[in-house]
Amino acid sequence: MSKKPNVIAAEPPGDLTQSVLDGLKKPQKELSPVWFYDELGSFLFDNICELPEYYLTRAEIAIMRQHAPEMAQHIGRDAAIIELGSGTSLKTRLLLDQIEMPATYVPVDIAREHLLDAAGAIARDYPDLRVLPVCANFAQEFALPAYIANAERRVVYFPGSTIGNFDLADTQRLLTRIRGMIGGSGAVLIGVDLRKDPRVLHRAYNDEAGVTAEFNLNALRHLNRELNADFDLDAFEHAAIWVENKSRIEMHLVSKHDQKVHIGDEELKIRQGEHIRTEYSHKYTLESFADLVANADLSVTRVWMDPQKQFSVQLLEPRKLQ
Repeated sequence: MSKKPNVIAAEPPGDLTQSVLDGLKKPQKELSPVWFYDELGSFLFDNICELPEYYLTRAEIAIMRQHAPEMAQHIGRDAAIIELGSGTSLKTRLLLDQIEMPATYVPVDIAREHLLDAAGAIARDYPDLRVLPVCANFAQEFALPAYIANAERRVVYFPGSTIGNFDLADTQRLLTRIRGMIGGSGAVLIGVDLRKDPRVLHRAYNDEAGVTAEFNLNALRHLNRELNADFDLDAFEHAAIWVENKSRIEMHLVSKHDQKVHIGDEELKIRQGEHIRTEYSHKYTLESFADLVANADLSVTRVWMDPQKQFSVQLLEPRKLQ
């Protein structure tokens, strides 16, 4: 049996309880989507990716299978690949199989055991690849392993449509941090979901099997365990709503009745019908995303799409190289 790679822990987070309370005291109550992702949440998300309604993963995998050789040519040899939100690393394998002598792979994920399992599998199947997993919330500042901090070619791989899960200000900050990670000679390979018929989106985020609903509710289960909260999961129901003027799907948990919830030393009142927003999922046009990355000193240099143009994988490079 292969030994799992040593995981590099991120700096400890700030006051999580206060951060959660701050979000739940806003006029529009909200929770960070980071609370979806414990071990159960990661398992549920992997199941979501296999649902018939969830087009995103199928479209992205089809793009990777067809175009990974060309992507690898743009990445070049001896690159350090930093994957944000690595999950099971399924799509990563399609890329690693094509890259000539990748030097280092740095998967970054908040779910420690899930991260270690996936990193261990990569290390076993790619014995010549140095694997340095980092347990971190990539939405916040985190340190790269010293080994790759000065790598000549650093490429951030950001698959899925996770870039859409932040509001525009946070998206801008994240893209700016990514620009700092890659330096002057690196690149970004990023998945971007595209605008489409809202009915397709509604089906994707309100699946008949209820897996997305269970994934959404898992944020409360996670809070109960980590912060000793007392959310009653049966007192909430899942809702996913298309917001046209913001070009995004929003996931909400809706209170079924008036209730009181305790977190730390505080008691919160939640009214019947009140919404807790748990996630954004912005959908971009090619033009709107290009404008967004330009503000982070990045430029779109290549776009690959599935035949139905539902999803895109885009190559970004520092603007000064253009």
